[in-house]
Amino acid sequence: MITTFQQHVLHEQKRFPGATTEFSWLVSGITLATKMIESQVRRAGLTNILGSHGEVNVQGEVQQKLDVYANEALIHCLSLRESIGIIASEENEEPLVLRHDSPAAKYAIVFDPLDGSSNIDVAVTIGTTFAVFRRPDEDKAGDPLAWVLQPGRKQVAAGYVVYGSSTVLVYSAGNGVHAFTLDPLVGSYILTKEHLRIPERGNYYSINESYCDRWPGVYAKYLNRLKSGETGRRYSSRFVGSMVADFHRTLLRGGVFIYPPNTDHPEGKLRLLYEANPVAFLAEQAGGSASDGRRKILDIQPRDVHQRTPLVVGGKAEMEEFERCLAEG
Repeated sequence: MITTFQQHVLHEQKRFPGATTEFSWLVSGITLATKMIESQVRRAGLTNILGSHGEVNVQGEVQQKLDVYANEALIHCLSLRESIGIIASEENEEPLVLRHDSPAAKYAIVFDPLDGSSNIDVAVTIGTTFAVFRRPDEDKAGDPLAWVLQPGRKQVAAGYVVYGSSTVLVYSAGNGVHAFTLDPLVGSYILTKEHLRIPERGNYYSINESYCDRWPGVYAKYLNRLKSGETGRRYSSRFVGSMVADFHRTLLRGGVFIYPPNTDHPEGKLRLLYEANPVAFLAEQAGGSASDGRRKILDIQPRDVHQRTPLVVGGKAEMEEFERCLAEG
């Protein structure tokens, strides 16, 4: 018998005494929106969904038409859920206040509606990342920012959807990492892999090496060790240019994904709240870890919704070698 994503979430809720169906109804908004996005991705090139939308988002990036569609689809589907008080998106400067003053609003959701926008027009894998936080303490609940500016360790659930040769939802609610593949004939995400584990040592590193002359020295040192075989094996390069796609391969095949700071972006380029935090949560649940080059990603207290960060995320052996490089200075 098959297990759908909704069935899996309902089963997971049984671990928590007094749990209701609110959470499964909440995540159903994510699955509905990502199925809407997937349908547009599949038809890209046949419909007028490719190309620039002509606007610049809060990140200073030119919005693609599919960016805008994905953002609107997620906001529409999630805003109908009474349990959601606040939504924060990469495409919106400020969090969207829905019903944070309602006792029924128990969660905040943050997301990047479409990771890898520069790959849209060339049919390369793209994705959606998301994280769910609980309502803050009552003395902070009146401040919309307090709902979303929480350390990654406080994520209730996190995941991503990758739109590639198949559409795959990877998800964790703190009890392991599970993968669900969208079956277009059924119209549901079907459980295909349970309790995923990052291989303790992989064969691949994933990084944009064209910026190597602008990295801090520790990153160049680390990469040279991976390439030279000094760690016990010689790593090969694999780089897509969509964080979701590169991390998905790292999760399944092992190795490390690296997005260092550089002289142009000393704070890094990935967004902490809705890009780095979700993959760090998944990595730790799968036996790996994630760092910003100084501390664990999940321990960082966010200061801003669109705060950026460096990211190194991978398996046990790769992350231990990175820590050794940091310790050596």
